[in-house]
Amino acid sequence: MSIRIHPTAEVAPDVQIGEGTSIWHLVQIRPGSKIGENCILGRGVYIDNDVIIGNNVKIQNYVSVYHGVTLEDGVFVGPHVCFTNDMNPRAINPDGTLKSGDDWALSRTRVAYGAALGANSTIRCGVTVGQWAMVGSGSVVTRDVPDYGLVYGNPARLHGFVCPCGEKMEPIKILEDTAKLTCPNCEFEMMLPIEVYQQIQGEKIQ
Repeated sequence: MSIRIHPTAEVAPDVQIGEGTSIWHLVQIRPGSKIGENCILGRGVYIDNDVIIGNNVKIQNYVSVYHGVTLEDGVFVGPHVCFTNDMNPRAINPDGTLKSGDDWALSRTRVAYGAALGANSTIRCGVTVGQWAMVGSGSVVTRDVPDYGLVYGNPARLHGFVCPCGEKMEPIKILEDTAKLTCPNCEFEMMLPIEVYQQIQGEKIQ
């Protein structure tokens, strides 16, 4: 499969792009970035320096992915999602001089395999969004999200766990040290440590 780059896109010469990837209108990809195979970058997406994007990643319109962010294979990024990379952002130093590239500390973010970020969500730098996790639209993620975790709100809180198919999972057995969950759609089952399950906001543990 060939690589498709729209004529209006601006792609730095050294960017690595995998086969089958489509880069659409007005996308900007800065130097040093790596884009995997079979990815889709929608209209107006901005990819900063040295960003790493895996295979089969979908990035919807007007997403900003900044330096220090890694998106693993199979990640979905909804429209207008914004990442950050500086925990203490300032335009100027204490003496009033304009900050340079050496005047701040990079804080890295990782979105793991198969995770999905809903439209207009903001991902604070320094967090990890776990495998197959799901972030609700408009959420502000300020802490790590566990594998399969369903989070939403501002700040985002854990409200359950989701199956790889996308359905919210249901608890079927709560033991002293583990919780067993199943998907009502595809019957996928998993076991969670009880301390992870108990992080669910408002959940009553039987």
